[in-house]
Amino acid sequence: MEIAIVGAGIVGIATAYELACDGHRVTVYEQRSAAAEEASFASSGLLAPSLLIPWAAAGVGAASTSMLWGRQPAFRMARGAGRAEYSWLLRWRKAARSPSAEATLTALERLGRYSLERTRKLSALFEIDIETSHGTLVLLRGKHDLRKLQPVPDLLRNGGSTITEIDADTTRLIEPGLCPDIPLLGALHAPDGEAANCRLFAQVMRYAAQEHGVKFLFNTRVESISGHPVTLQVGGDSTPRRADAVVLCAGLASAGLLRRHGVNLPVAALHGYTISAPLREELHAPQGTVIDPVHRITIARQGQRVRVSGGAELGHGGGEHHAETLQKLYSALSGWFPGGAQLSSQQLQIWRGARPTLPDGAPALGASGIPGLWLNTGHGACGWALACGSARLLADQIAGAPMAMEIDAFGAHRF
Repeated sequence: MEIAIVGAGIVGIATAYELACDGHRVTVYEQRSAAAEEASFASSGLLAPSLLIPWAAAGVGAASTSMLWGRQPAFRMARGAGRAEYSWLLRWRKAARSPSAEATLTALERLGRYSLERTRKLSALFEIDIETSHGTLVLLRGKHDLRKLQPVPDLLRNGGSTITEIDADTTRLIEPGLCPDIPLLGALHAPDGEAANCRLFAQVMRYAAQEHGVKFLFNTRVESISGHPVTLQVGGDSTPRRADAVVLCAGLASAGLLRRHGVNLPVAALHGYTISAPLREELHAPQGTVIDPVHRITIARQGQRVRVSGGAELGHGGGEHHAETLQKLYSALSGWFPGGAQLSSQQLQIWRGARPTLPDGAPALGASGIPGLWLNTGHGACGWALACGSARLLADQIAGAPMAMEIDAFGAHRF
């Protein structure tokens, strides 16, 4: 088939690769000038366990009032937030209390495990070093921190992941760079956890996709999609372009393209921040990934860099950085790992990006209900962690082949 993909983030690139490997003729349309320029540019890097990624799903700690309105909230309404953003926030909080919340988390856990397996296979196939670090720790200051994570630890264990509760001494043996002056009860330890460089992997996969015949059209905006037959209207073109199928992997733009077909996909831009700093001292830096569940901050090792990520903002904020959120990230990195990173380096990178998120935290994956139009979008904070698995599952569904797992929980019909 002739398949068009809208969006060249990690999800779009992975989808293009899988479909091309199945023998389809694939063209990727991207409005930016390069691949992986938006949510995939500087993600937290955490691949697994995906359910531990802060803001991964509404059912994890979302009902905590202090998380939204406390003295130091991890979530904020940015400048420009209006009725649509407050309405989405209400849906997000309702999703956290929904009877189906645990079923959604279970489906996300299975997708995360499957996607990690697929990512590992592709990394081995490409024979590349994507700056992988191993091991994930969720730091616990007190027993109340563990309660905020429920039911994730049990879901991970039920899925076959090794998740153990360890004391402070063992935690510091695993991460010897942790500041000895910060009180610590212990941690949840996921020894099989991984973090890696999403943008690096996306670039390598893009070249691999091109070797399989995929065409990438940058600076190309898809303005509308029509059916019967499927066509795309591209900005600047006088006539539409034909395709046998279209896959939407473009986050917020996906929702806009669906709206004219009567499909309301409630995607919101949940902005987050990352600070990437060069390594300063090996023994003082994180060896793997640590998560501060109180402030929903992740600190991950990526090769010779340390990346700290956090914050969640609804509203465009005028594109301006929120000084208090950035200060919280600086404080977390220097507080937990003093001397581990060069925070005054000219190579320091600060990034604010939108994570297209659906109210229940799960992506929209599979048939859209419109003939010839498929969805692989809205992965929120887990785009990197779920990309390769989502792409393979969608390719199998398009081919009518047996799938490794059911994806009914991710259907757009749930909204």
